[in-house]
Amino acid sequence: YNIVMRSWARKGCLQRVNRLFSMLESVGLQPSLDSYAAALECMGRSQSPTKAIWRCLQQLESNGFHVDELFQKCLFEEDEKEMMLKAIRTVQPDYQLPPPPSPQTCKSSLLQDFYSKEKTVSYPKLDFTVQELQERFQQQLKMELDITITIESVEATKPLTPQAIKARKLLATLRAQWHDSILQALQKSKHNMSKLKTAYNKPSYSILYPYLCLLPDEEYVGIMLQILNTFSPQGESLAVLARELGSKVYDRYITQRKLRSRQLEKVQEVYKDYIHLLAKDSQPDQYLPREYWEKLVTEAGFGPSLNLKDCSWSYMIVMRLGMYMLELLVQAVKVPRNILNPRLEPKLIPVLYHIYSFRSSWQVGLIKPHPIFSQMVSDAAETMLTFNSSAIPMLCPPVPWTSPHFGAFVLNDTKLMRFVDAAVQHQLLLEQCPPVNLHPVLDALNQLGNCPWKINQPVLDIIISIFNDKGNEKLDIPPPVSEAPRPSGPSSPSALNKSQKHELLMCKKKAAEMHSLRMDALYKLSIANYVRDKVFWFPHNMDFRGRTYPCPPYFNHLGNDVTRAILLFAEGRPLGPKGLDWLKIHLVNLTGLKKKNALQERLEYANEIMEEILDSADRPLVGRRWWMNTDEPWQALACCMEIAKASRSPDPAAYISHFPIHQDGSCNGLQHYAALGRDLIGATSVNLMPCSVPQDVYSAVAQQVEEFRKKDAEQGVRIAQVLQGFISRKVVKQTVMTVVYGVTRYGGRLQMEKRLKEIEFPEEYLWEASHYLVKQVFNSIKEMFSATRDIQNWLTESAKLIAQSGRTVEWVTPLGLPIVQPYYRSTSTVVSVWKPDTVKQKNAFPPNFIHSLDSTHMMLTALHCLRQGLTFVSVHDCYWTHALSVDVMNQICRQQFVALHSEKILQDLSEFMLEKYCSPGRETRALWQKKLMEQLSSVPKTGELNLHRVMDSTYFFS
Repeated sequence: YNIVMRSWARKGCLQRVNRLFSMLESVGLQPSLDSYAAALECMGRSQSPTKAIWRCLQQLESNGFHVDELFQKCLFEEDEKEMMLKAIRTVQPDYQLPPPPSPQTCKSSLLQDFYSKEKTVSYPKLDFTVQELQERFQQQLKMELDITITIESVEATKPLTPQAIKARKLLATLRAQWHDSILQALQKSKHNMSKLKTAYNKPSYSILYPYLCLLPDEEYVGIMLQILNTFSPQGESLAVLARELGSKVYDRYITQRKLRSRQLEKVQEVYKDYIHLLAKDSQPDQYLPREYWEKLVTEAGFGPSLNLKDCSWSYMIVMRLGMYMLELLVQAVKVPRNILNPRLEPKLIPVLYHIYSFRSSWQVGLIKPHPIFSQMVSDAAETMLTFNSSAIPMLCPPVPWTSPHFGAFVLNDTKLMRFVDAAVQHQLLLEQCPPVNLHPVLDALNQLGNCPWKINQPVLDIIISIFNDKGNEKLDIPPPVSEAPRPSGPSSPSALNKSQKHELLMCKKKAAEMHSLRMDALYKLSIANYVRDKVFWFPHNMDFRGRTYPCPPYFNHLGNDVTRAILLFAEGRPLGPKGLDWLKIHLVNLTGLKKKNALQERLEYANEIMEEILDSADRPLVGRRWWMNTDEPWQALACCMEIAKASRSPDPAAYISHFPIHQDGSCNGLQHYAALGRDLIGATSVNLMPCSVPQDVYSAVAQQVEEFRKKDAEQGVRIAQVLQGFISRKVVKQTVMTVVYGVTRYGGRLQMEKRLKEIEFPEEYLWEASHYLVKQVFNSIKEMFSATRDIQNWLTESAKLIAQSGRTVEWVTPLGLPIVQPYYRSTSTVVSVWKPDTVKQKNAFPPNFIHSLDSTHMMLTALHCLRQGLTFVSVHDCYWTHALSVDVMNQICRQQFVALHSEKILQDLSEFMLEKYCSPGRETRALWQKKLMEQLSSVPKTGELNLHRVMDSTYFFS
């Protein structure tokens, strides 16, 4: 009703708006605030008589609303707000707009100092003028208005062969024909839909008709052709393609809405003033980005709201629209069968076809291109890649997050919280949350997104050269599919024996994996090459647990060793007195060689191998290539080059470094459990206590398991005797690491089996040995981390009781972020009903709760680093900053860990869940509620750990 009413109001159709009001009343529905806003807007446009306006305002108040609420709670497009005010002032000439709400301040005890007005400092400036930032904004805006961007691939441009020239011409001709065929099929289909009088004939398509009228037909065709150009020879998932097609239509619709509503004009106006907060040539302002943006929006007054109203589409609509477009592609895009072989009959065949494949035990629908099409694409060797503009890093600082609906890109629609398809509970929770409670999370995301980056060009050029020289699997540079193994049997499938068929299957599987890895690397390197001379930014959002992620999906600092090695901070800082030492320690950490050694010993080792470091920097591909044998070879090479430049400079302390130094969490999940349980022994094992050398929890568990094995072997346990000499840190590490994240004994046994296979353990004992080992690892952790297991069991049992009652598990982080677990299953009825998945709700709660604490700690560290003027970004529990500020960041990180765990985290969780699930005001409770009350009330007891000793821990980071 509201959507239709607003549409008619914008056209001044007062009679239709009044008729809708009457319809609402006739079915017993009370008009909403938005309905009254639409009616008054329409009256303002059509210059209605005062009597009608008075009647509308009286009815509004009789329904319990106040005129001021129209301006405080409704969203507006174009000049709707002005028209509504015009109508109101017709009968109330002295009416004044309500004053904007006073800015609220977050009251979290963890951030009292951060939000204290007495301790406010100026926001750190970027090394750009107002003019430069404005130019970058215009570049970003142009890219987003274009919706897609086509860039050059980094694959070596080989001399064009006659075959490639012919294939390109052929593809260009075919694409023009396909464009016309798809356009004709779309128009015919829409015409048929428009003639349907009822929804009985193909109901899903008649529902889609309005969504096919939102954009010009040419745009739908362009989206389909763009998808056609991305198919791999092995095919693509039907569901993934449908979602991608539907989402592309939605994104273009949102862009049009923002243009039509004049929202973009307002964003441009506000951003023009916002950059004064960031530019080096403007006066310093004591605001956070979110605060400054909100202030500027308030001062802008009239015009459209920056949040769009009524614009989200359901998951089913997106999927149905995508499926419809895929069906059009399959039906309309055809190619002559004899196009590559004139001896075949000239019959038209589909370019795409629908097949089914099995992934594990699931049957999956795939859309696969015909080999003829794949061959033409391969022969053409085209060198351009097309991406959505949201896949490219931003060319200007992101728009600050100010609400769950607004932030990140200028035009591209971005959700604050990523969520599983069809799960909408997260968005509802965020909308219901008081805005002030989200301020810490929004400010942390803005801080991460405001870090400018640039490309490490020398390292990128070396990587591209190896990529174009058949790659190198050892260095994680995927080789081309042409290097895939080929089957040795006869070419005719019917002539293959059983082992040859298996070999053929394995070769196809390997080729598919190689293609996927090669394309992933191609995308990342091509995007990096596109921004090689630019400064760029990564806007951030988060998952349902609060873990943060860069929005551009392909190329970002969460990537692998290759991606991280080619990223530098755009802003440089002098190394200072200890910066060169931190560069050397960082290099040794990247080698993986000295994890058990003290920091001073790592530094001494770096000084001992300076000859190797300098040789790697000077002659990376023709020297002794020491860097290639490290755990993270590309980051090690980049670090070697930085050390070489710094050490050769006249004054290393004054050398301006752009290099990010990483501080990686030391078994981070177990650190949180040990702190929650005040577990002294556990805390010591994971470096929360002062020690002269780093403690290695994996070695400690391996040692404990070996003690158990020896005792069992002495008592004649056969498998314990067979395992002699096979128990090591490497064997137990993965299971110890994942126990904290909820791995089951079954999952742990599979991990153990894999590790034992790698060290050539006797195959006939694999099952028995892995079963024995996982039992002993769990026993060791229970003995070493008794408080951890108690807390884990308490969390699991609480979640189990909640899920069995048919409810989802919810909690609120110490920073005020509301969280709900998105695990559901569909009941097998005629009409699908989604219910909480009891097993997933139960098993996932402990790891998700720890992830949410980990995210809270990271955000606290990010915000306090901002107040100290530090550059800070994170890859979950791995924190990055300049070499100059590593010590300060470490200090802040420990302070915030202690502050976080000084809160009554488990007690607060217990009270929240008792309030939410056990309805304390009710006299009668269900049996499950009584059990849950008893469970939640028995919060695990804590040990004697003095949290403040964490401040003296040297190896909080590994």
